[in-house]
Amino acid sequence: MCASRIWIKNPQAIFTPDGVDARGGIVIEAGKISEVLAAGVTPSIPCDTNFDARDHVVLPGLINTHHHFYQTLTRAWAPVVNEPLFPWLKTLYPVWAKLTPEALKLASQVAMAELLLSGCTTTSDHHYLFPEGMENAIDVQVEVVNSLGMRAMLTRGSMSLGEQDGGLPPQQTVQSGEAILEDSQRLIRRYHQRGEGAWIQIALAPCSPFSVTEEIMQESARLAAAHDVRLHTHLAETLDEEAFCLERFGLRTVDYLEKVGWLSDRTWLAHGIHFNADEIRRLGAAGVGICHCPVSNMRLASGICPTLELEEAGAIIGLGVDGSASNDASSLMFETRQALYLQRLRYGAKRITPQKVLTWATQGSARLLGRHDLGEIRVGKQADLALFRLDDLRFSGSHDPLSALILCGAERADRVMVGGEWRVVDGEICGLDCERLKVLHREAAKQLVATF
Repeated sequence: MCASRIWIKNPQAIFTPDGVDARGGIVIEAGKISEVLAAGVTPSIPCDTNFDARDHVVLPGLINTHHHFYQTLTRAWAPVVNEPLFPWLKTLYPVWAKLTPEALKLASQVAMAELLLSGCTTTSDHHYLFPEGMENAIDVQVEVVNSLGMRAMLTRGSMSLGEQDGGLPPQQTVQSGEAILEDSQRLIRRYHQRGEGAWIQIALAPCSPFSVTEEIMQESARLAAAHDVRLHTHLAETLDEEAFCLERFGLRTVDYLEKVGWLSDRTWLAHGIHFNADEIRRLGAAGVGICHCPVSNMRLASGICPTLELEEAGAIIGLGVDGSASNDASSLMFETRQALYLQRLRYGAKRITPQKVLTWATQGSARLLGRHDLGEIRVGKQADLALFRLDDLRFSGSHDPLSALILCGAERADRVMVGGEWRVVDGEICGLDCERLKVLHREAAKQLVATF
């Protein structure tokens, strides 16, 4: 942890909650924000290091709340380019079943490196594939998280309902309930950190209603309550899923969620598109979080999340890039831009602003993960920051810096700080050989699809 005092001074622009004046910059001490300075104000005591941010727009570190790291290995794969969700999944499941620990390590490095370069400082990942030989998949991801210096909520996903029992996944990709619950407890005990400044946390994440049994949903909820960890799953992503729930359980998706004990503020859901007005009211009343994944929803033609109705009902909205095979990228800044445009189609330009989507990508996403120490530039919050320059050709002629980040399409952060330490400097990740990583990752991707 950084012990010295750092003054990030006089930023070109800075995104603060409630319009707090931070034009003088911010002071970082012991990994936290210790001062927020108005225009013309200097630190209360001298700092060890000053960083002149006059050419930078400063944001709280972006927070990604839904991803599948392993899917970076199957981006833009021709057989699924034009498929909707269910056929897309059924075609890819046999490919993903060949995943190895080394391939997962490379895929996770690529996904997290992309996220860091887009200004993301905290990420969630939903890993639910544990074929033979992949029993320690989450342990592999922990190693990558520690090496890159990001924060992560790693969710112990699961699939227990195979094709033979009426589910979607092939049998070689599912596990028994006993194996799932035993490993979930192991991971919580070994890796889950609590309190402010936590770097790695664990959540429980049965994959979806069409890939796990009702018992696993119920037991996961009980286990999460017993260990005070969060719950995550896909829900209401497509109309096919709704039809599946009606046929198998005789219930709509939210009714099913309530039946298995998941309708609570411990839960955040990926996608959340196909809800009726009563379901939105119930989700909001329970304080459930919704991760909006606009690019994936457009890529698979799934629909548009009713974000504002959910927010008005009391639900929390955050953003996620989703898997890199349904998005084909892992850039949270790009995701934020797409959230602006997709949601404007539903609600109009006046109600969906750059500030609105930036709030979803920071404060909203932090709340989805149960983090009150992240997502804002405020005294006492963790010093997780993303700094962007506006000197590329794409920004020439822009006037409002915060709006320009979104509207002109910022893609790559110039600097990224996590816990008071610089993790990206001059657009490059500290300590990571990206060129070598690309070579190894591309070869792993070729091998994975070689026999299909």
